[in-house]
Amino acid sequence: MVKADPLGLHAVLEQGPLRLEPLEERHRETLREACAEDVEIWEMYGVSYDPEHFDASFDKLLSNPERLPFAILVDGDLAGMTAWIGTHVEWRTSEIGNTYLRPRHRGGQVNGPLKRLMLRHGFDCGLKRMFFSVDTRNARSQAACRKIGAQLDGVLRNHMITWTGYERDSAIFSVVERDREKLGL
Repeated sequence: MVKADPLGLHAVLEQGPLRLEPLEERHRETLREACAEDVEIWEMYGVSYDPEHFDASFDKLLSNPERLPFAILVDGDLAGMTAWIGTHVEWRTSEIGNTYLRPRHRGGQVNGPLKRLMLRHGFDCGLKRMFFSVDTRNARSQAACRKIGAQLDGVLRNHMITWTGYERDSAIFSVVERDREKLGL
């Protein structure tokens, strides 16, 4: 399925061993294996990619016109996924989310570089604001947002009802164009 991408955000991005490529059907089985490596983490996600829910969630991700998903590869091995979400062309804003990394790729060696790569690309494509929506229970993801220089805009209370029925509060972090030089993007 070809999705509308008027800003050119859904392009292959590469830096060193890191490669982001548009997520496709050919990534399904490897991503299924990756997502099964940490079944407990899905409790904090809005959508589950655990073994029981993987196929339905993957199908929805590929068919959702509001999401431009990527496979994350490190030295050619699938490390996880991420996406542009809800890009608003007129306002020049987009969310970066739907990010999952295999446990062995956590701890900063992949997430920071991949988010900086996406932020740089987003600015190059004309975005003025990119943001991250993080479950307030997820301290690790909030710390990762701060580490890349994103600023906490605030908390959206009862932002969403997750797949478990949990009424999630979301911490919203953003990076705006005036931050670009300071962050070396």
